[in-house]
Amino acid sequence: MQFRSFLKALCLLLLSSSVWAEGTQLWQQSKFDEFEKGTSNGVAISSDGRLQPAPSLKSIYTSPSTYIWQVASDAQGNAYLGAGSPARVYRVTPDGRSTTIFEAKELQVQALAIDNDGTIYAATSPDGRVYKLEPNAGASGRKKGKNEEAESNDAANAKNHASGETTYKSSVFYDPKTKYIWDIELDPAGPLYVATGDNGQIFKVEKNGEGSLFFKSDEAHIRSLALVKPANGQEEARQKKKSNLPPGLSTVIAGSDGSGLIYRISPLGEAFVLYSAPKKEITALATDASGNIYAAGVGEKHGGASQPQPVITATMGTTPNPPAGAPPPLPGQISGGSEIYMISADGSPSRVWTSKDDLVYSLIFAPDGQLLAGTGNRGHIYSIAPGSTTGIYRDLLKLSANQITSMARTTNGGIYAVTANLGKLFVVGPARQQEGTYESDVFDAKSFSRWGRAEVRGSGDFDFFARSGNVDNPDRNWSPWTKIDLKSDQRMPIPPARFVQWKVALRPANGNSQVESVALSYLPKNIAPVIDDINAQVGARITSFPMQKPANESVTIPLGNAPPTVAMHFDAPPAAVKDRDYIALRWSAHDDNDDDLVFSIYYRGDNENDWKLLKDNITDKYYSWDSSLLPDGGYVVKVVASDAPSHSPEDALADEKISPRFEVDSTPPQVQALQAKVEAGAMHVSFRAADSFSPIKRAEYSIDAGEWHYIEPVGQISDSKTEEFDFNAPLPKGEAVVASADGGGRKSGKRARARDGGSESEADQAQAAVPGEHVVVVRVWDRFDNMSAAKTVTK
Repeated sequence: MQFRSFLKALCLLLLSSSVWAEGTQLWQQSKFDEFEKGTSNGVAISSDGRLQPAPSLKSIYTSPSTYIWQVASDAQGNAYLGAGSPARVYRVTPDGRSTTIFEAKELQVQALAIDNDGTIYAATSPDGRVYKLEPNAGASGRKKGKNEEAESNDAANAKNHASGETTYKSSVFYDPKTKYIWDIELDPAGPLYVATGDNGQIFKVEKNGEGSLFFKSDEAHIRSLALVKPANGQEEARQKKKSNLPPGLSTVIAGSDGSGLIYRISPLGEAFVLYSAPKKEITALATDASGNIYAAGVGEKHGGASQPQPVITATMGTTPNPPAGAPPPLPGQISGGSEIYMISADGSPSRVWTSKDDLVYSLIFAPDGQLLAGTGNRGHIYSIAPGSTTGIYRDLLKLSANQITSMARTTNGGIYAVTANLGKLFVVGPARQQEGTYESDVFDAKSFSRWGRAEVRGSGDFDFFARSGNVDNPDRNWSPWTKIDLKSDQRMPIPPARFVQWKVALRPANGNSQVESVALSYLPKNIAPVIDDINAQVGARITSFPMQKPANESVTIPLGNAPPTVAMHFDAPPAAVKDRDYIALRWSAHDDNDDDLVFSIYYRGDNENDWKLLKDNITDKYYSWDSSLLPDGGYVVKVVASDAPSHSPEDALADEKISPRFEVDSTPPQVQALQAKVEAGAMHVSFRAADSFSPIKRAEYSIDAGEWHYIEPVGQISDSKTEEFDFNAPLPKGEAVVASADGGGRKSGKRARARDGGSESEADQAQAAVPGEHVVVVRVWDRFDNMSAAKTVTK
């Protein structure tokens, strides 16, 4: 049982990092994934590992609505927000003054579009309609369209009249009689396109409110729309084909939910699938002047028809299982990451950006030509270089809301961005932040450390700071931020501690200001190694060969932004076998500095004071040796662990641990006074078994090379170093001499055997004991399975 327990102990793997601490260490950050762990404020993080100034960011309005689904802007720079819970349209001036210009009966205003004359089209869901909002000043003598019905919207207009703001007259412009309206796009040439669900239809609505089915998909939902203006050659060919179409109509680009299809639909309603995306839902579309199409896809495709998620009225995090035809999910309910695809003017698709964490809800081109992606669920805006062959992008800004649902250009070169959870309006740019700061994540040196020099690679105008502390939260009484003079060769003047953090302040006065890498040197204070456990097993031998240190250490070369794989160092459990002539020793140890360790083994017998060296300079955590090297007796073993291989002699530290006491007995017991004689047809045997160290365990006897038989000592309990044995054993039965059948009383040379086929009288006589010499052998064991034997011959 003890041996099996020892084997179980050998099967435990001790896991530790292979980054061995020897002297001065270096904490370095230069990759996108490393910088992403920090906190940026006005600093953009480039995918090639650079910190750069970001555009300015300002929150100018927080709405009472939980979600703002879309933003549109007019020629005066005012922002119009389509919101939900409650469903309203807000008008926000560039300086942040807001008015409610429309309150819908439906749950939310899902999409907006603005005409050149200031008319606003607002689409609502669910069971929604498209409303037309006209400024009252220019709508007094207007004749209503066929499908319009005047609505007073008295509550919103009363507030605006009281404040002197422009009021709007609302009317139903078009009712598609569908469950959901997801997006609307206004063609400069005239018609309004309405994307709907749950029948996957797009409607084309003329200026007078006359609408018709423009396209029917086999998908449940058309989620997003974009327009591509026709080239001159395309317009001429179109007019020849069908002259009754108005000139200059745009081609419609539509994205679906379910199979992630991207359609190109001509003004004639002829559709062609440009791309079936790997993701299930196309949430946003954007086009550039060259005719390239950019599409954002989210959600994982599953086998069979994909059922969208529950309606937007559901409470976040408590969504039931989706019914057929339900709408796509709320922001925050999608998983699986997102991707952005570019479909070039010739129709060839490619993936230009991907994230496993962020979900793209909005796409727009900035005035400088960069593609901006508004994402959730962390509220980041990414800037992607269109047509970039190197795949460079930047984590541009972090907003104080979870999801960025829509973006629109302002008249001064900035970008409006609206959010959900909370419903806010932000303006991005056009200027850069006066000063942007970036704070690194907190670095844990694992032990109390002294800090060395900071090595910062960058250019332009920036300052570098550092601070330290002994708890992992910098707000809990760390040292203050200390500016580091990078031009000097001095160590950072911050207190020795376990944790450290750095900060950089970038100034955009120099457009090339950037930081590419930061490295901090530190020297951990040496901590003594610790021997956790030790176990000695008598009667076991370790068969594993000592692990040889490889001549060349292997390294992993990562690709892209993937973090390098941390090689792991395993202390493989040694193999052991049962061997009564050996002692096996195993221990476990660790070092908080991850130092290399070397071990020494000492032993000491009972009633001894001095430790004797058994073996030193051991790098393995196990050892076995011949037990016959030790006299019989009780012993303990001491293992000493030292981190000397990783430190100078004056700095090296050690720890030691003593094993539980164990006993060694390699001397067999003795058989004394063995006597045997035949008495009354039985063998009477007596002897004494004696051992110098351990109690007698058991004894056996055999007569005339017969089977071995167990015998008990005189007292029946075998628990003493000396035991007396006295017993009678039957003589062997088998061959016997029988009388001749002639009655002469002479002995016959024939022998009878007690076996099948003999006569009954002969068989009975054959059971008689055999007269003559007998060999008696006894053997005894002590508690350590040492055995000795003795024999005697008797007549």
